[in-house]
Amino acid sequence: MIDVNWKKMLFVLPAREHTPRQIKAILDSHPEVKFVSFAGSDIVGNDTDEKIPIQLFQKNMEDILKNGIQTDGSSVYLPAIAELNDAKVDIIADMDVNWYVDYNFAHIDADTKLPIGTLRIPSFLYHNKNTRVGSRAVLADAEASFKRRIKKVIAEHPELLESVYSADEKIKASDIDDVEITVATELEFWVKTPEDTADRDQLSTAQILKEQYWKRTTGPVRAALEACMILLDHYGIEMEMGHKEVGGVKAKLGNTGSYDHVMEQLEIDWKYSSPMQASDNEAMIKYIVKDVFLEHGLEVTFMAKPIPTVSGSGEHTHFGMALKLKDGSKVNLFSHKKPDKHFMSAPGYGALMGILKNYDVINPFVSTTNDAFNRLEVGFEAPVCTATSLGNSPDNLSRNRSVLICLIRSFENPLATRFELRSPNPNSNTYMVVAATLMAMMDGIEAVADSGKVVSELEASISKKKGEDDFYLMKEYEYRCEDNVFDNYSQNERDELFGMAPKSVWENINNLASSDNLKILKVDDVMTDQTLESHRQAVLSTWATELTNRLVPDIMDFLAKCSKQHGEGSTDYDLANWNAVVKLKNEIGKTTLTYRCMLGRITDAVRAGDYQLASDIHIEMKQKLRKLEQIYNKYMRNLF
Repeated sequence: MIDVNWKKMLFVLPAREHTPRQIKAILDSHPEVKFVSFAGSDIVGNDTDEKIPIQLFQKNMEDILKNGIQTDGSSVYLPAIAELNDAKVDIIADMDVNWYVDYNFAHIDADTKLPIGTLRIPSFLYHNKNTRVGSRAVLADAEASFKRRIKKVIAEHPELLESVYSADEKIKASDIDDVEITVATELEFWVKTPEDTADRDQLSTAQILKEQYWKRTTGPVRAALEACMILLDHYGIEMEMGHKEVGGVKAKLGNTGSYDHVMEQLEIDWKYSSPMQASDNEAMIKYIVKDVFLEHGLEVTFMAKPIPTVSGSGEHTHFGMALKLKDGSKVNLFSHKKPDKHFMSAPGYGALMGILKNYDVINPFVSTTNDAFNRLEVGFEAPVCTATSLGNSPDNLSRNRSVLICLIRSFENPLATRFELRSPNPNSNTYMVVAATLMAMMDGIEAVADSGKVVSELEASISKKKGEDDFYLMKEYEYRCEDNVFDNYSQNERDELFGMAPKSVWENINNLASSDNLKILKVDDVMTDQTLESHRQAVLSTWATELTNRLVPDIMDFLAKCSKQHGEGSTDYDLANWNAVVKLKNEIGKTTLTYRCMLGRITDAVRAGDYQLASDIHIEMKQKLRKLEQIYNKYMRNLF
């Protein structure tokens, strides 16, 4: 890492210091900050990054902070909102969150001897001046809706608080000053030296043997990880942990004395924050991680599944809820007052049941790409069933890592009770994921409040068997599983008990048009029909483009690499395997006068707008590609 005096640098402008006078004084004392950038987030989470000279910003600060800067629909992705003939968009600063300085370590200021900095201001997008749009807008509205509704439901159903843990006497609705929602994400990513390719057999073996998981880092990976954690602490992120994840192989030391073959998976964790601040933090952290590792000669990818046959990268997202009381104390809304007797409180059961019942309209914001679906495979610790785990018994804490969402508790710290949603990946749009999840949680809490059921009845509801009626959850499915859903059930059994998960982006995004649960996202106009259609169009456009412009060429390259290698001395086993390889290669990628290959048919379907057909062919083709890879590996292993 570049040798600079960290103490002289500005890293964060906290929300409490966002008056023009304070901003000017701070920027005047940090001449290394040369630019300002308003970071607005569009419907799929892309953020803007323009460079405004600091002098211009200072000169017109009050006007710029009030009215923002203007752009058009071409700089942000807002289909069905900012169209070609109606594209006026303003980017206006969010004054209620932290602003960060983004440093360019490759550009040193000649006067200060410090990296050139850009003050990044998280911002809202406004269409035609009046309508706030984009991911950050949706999350802000979801948080406001949740807080309004939770206060209302507690006032109307004070009995909800009877099961909530309190160190003193029973909590009353009149004791509540505010509701604090907390969110935390865990960021996993792969690092490698440029141009290196993965040896899948080595990676798979290392994964099975757990050779990398939580092991000691070495060389440039260690230096970059340590530098990241130190730097992020300067930003006030409050780092908690950095470690190796399950994927990776031991780095090789080259003849030059440096590590020239790095292929490792890492994870970093930091302290929770409010929904908006947590989402902003994550966006900034990704930039910092990429920059720091690049300074150490390493590439970083946040893809969900960068290497087939090896575990992908998740971004487990934690949700907590606390009541801030008028005496200044806090209580966890999800913790039961008798944690050794009950898993959680009535509001906790409601929130969890809301996520499970409505996951079909949360998932379209979680898994929006082919890459995301590549990660969600059986055998790689990624969730494939809409199920939860509470633990074997209230007095026996456990963690089932095979389910979609699990309850996390601590007897020593009641404030630690929270839910861990395991399906998001590093490229999920956290703003939208959190917003949809909050709306689902609130739907469940309201249903529990209206039911009047006590926690023992709620535990029975969430533990119900397939075919049993319930006041809220669907009769056709089960929702709780304390077993390993990968090892203890077949695919057919999982589909039968927990529901059939979508297999493609198309199947997933269709729920935003067809699901009966869609109404929960529209409460308080958090997600309007226009917002939902904008997200749907953006996801489908990206998916269709990836299919034809990225997936087809990548598969053609893979097919070309599955080449004939046998010659003199080959056996009938070699010939049989090779013939099977040729057959699959032709089915997937070889068109004749009488046969249109699968890649060709996918391209035809996308061009014709027949997304259902494109999805069906893609799902079938993925199975054939797995089979092809397995057979080709057998073929190669038998050759001298």
